[in-house]
Amino acid sequence: MDKFMSWMTDSFAPKVNKIAKNAWVASIQDAILTAMPMIFIGSFATILSIVKDFWKGFPDFSLLSTFSFGLFSLFLAYLIPESIMNHKGHKGVSKQAGLAGLAFFLILVYPQITADGHIKFDLNTFGTGGMIAALIAGLFVGFMMNLFSKWKFIGEDSAIPDFVAVWFNTLIPIIVILLIGWIFTFEMHINLYNVVNSIFSPLIHLGQSFWGFVLILFLGFGFLYTFGISSWVIYPVETAIALPAIAQNQANFEAGKAVTNIFTVESASLFLIGGGGATLALCIMLAFMAKSQRLRMIGKASLIPSIFNINEPIVFGAPIAFNPILMIPMWINGLVGPILTWFVMKVGLVPIPHQPFQLWYIPSPIQNWIITASIAGVIYFIVLFVISWIVYYPFFKIYDKQAVKQDAELAEEGE
Repeated sequence: MDKFMSWMTDSFAPKVNKIAKNAWVASIQDAILTAMPMIFIGSFATILSIVKDFWKGFPDFSLLSTFSFGLFSLFLAYLIPESIMNHKGHKGVSKQAGLAGLAFFLILVYPQITADGHIKFDLNTFGTGGMIAALIAGLFVGFMMNLFSKWKFIGEDSAIPDFVAVWFNTLIPIIVILLIGWIFTFEMHINLYNVVNSIFSPLIHLGQSFWGFVLILFLGFGFLYTFGISSWVIYPVETAIALPAIAQNQANFEAGKAVTNIFTVESASLFLIGGGGATLALCIMLAFMAKSQRLRMIGKASLIPSIFNINEPIVFGAPIAFNPILMIPMWINGLVGPILTWFVMKVGLVPIPHQPFQLWYIPSPIQNWIITASIAGVIYFIVLFVISWIVYYPFFKIYDKQAVKQDAELAEEGE
């Protein structure tokens, strides 16, 4: 165990964190985080739809979701190349890169132009269904804009105003980008949107498998987190799988078809009780059952955030991170949560989520009821909470005993 901890601390964790700080990976993360309010708006529309279930005369606010969550890929197409330019130190052309990304994505989704000048788009391609295409479009545009930024027609020492210099310095790369899209779509009649989605479809299928669901969520919310590696490292992969899945679930439900995609952010939220690793139970133990005054104080300070599924205070305060005693139960819960969730949804004990709801800071019992639209979700929360309590309890007792001894030793040294 000591050798494993040393390898994770000294070798693995620094390398993973380095990847997370890479300009290209960080740009995708930043773009997704920037667009998160639009996902939240879609979640509010879900809450309002619950009201309509009980009050038939209540207005239909589903279009709020259509023009927020439903345009997520469109937002990413702009935000990714803009973020890449900012990370690469070319802030002066970041907005132009974003506009080029938007234009390239619109070509990529194979628009139909009628004889009378109307352009027809499939609205589904603007939502999370086109997310993979938006990621590829954004990265490609960022690559091209970054490549051409090394050659400037008008230098920084020119007397020409900066905004005019930006116009001319970005003309060639944007023309090249749009020409590539034009050749494939309008000359070769290749639907790049379908091609891109076909290439990455194995990733989607992997995520929707049992092992994909369990391993990806265990790594992000259980294992890596205990080594101080944020779950945001795998967030681009998770999002690319989960957001199109919930959009398809929603479409299937509205069409009266079976809802089958289990790997969604909504499904994962069911077992993140208090945050990754279901740490709410441990937080309550520390706050009210610990004999160590230090641990009791940490537990009480972390309790309110934990109720709202924010567990950084306890992960790094108890700490759980880099603490072999508490890491193990967090790993166990990190596996139990997705395994049980997959099972209960597969056999129909708990409904598979069919509406976007990513207000992850809503306390778990309420969140489970909204996500599953059933009392079964609340019962499942109780079952998972009890299991997480049983898993953490023996390790909590060991750690508390150890902490009491350490507190006594520190007190003696102070005297």
